[in-house]
Amino acid sequence: VELKIEIDARLLERAQEAGISIEKLAEAELRRALADLDPDLARYRGLSDEQKARLWGDENAEAIEAHKARIAEFGVFGEDFRSW
Repeated sequence: VELKIEIDARLLERAQEAGISIEKLAEAELRRALADLDPDLARYRGLSDEQKARLWGDENAEAIEAHKARIAEFGVFGEDFRSW
C-alpha cells in the first residue's frame, strides 16, 4: 500500500544516511501503537523475541500438550500416505 506523508527533508536525509528504513520503522511503530489498543497484544510490548516465544508457549501449554497427546494416540496427519 502506498502512503504519502511529509517529513522534514533534513531528518529524512539523516535517516537515509544512517541506513534507517522509513517503511520498516513506520510499520514497526504502527504495530506498537496498535498493540497498545489491543489488550491481547499489549502484554507482548517491550519483550524480546525470546521472551515473546516463552510467554506464548506458557499461554498455550495446555493446547500444545493436547496436540502432543493426539499425535501420540493417532499419529501425524497423513502419516499413512507416506512412502518413505
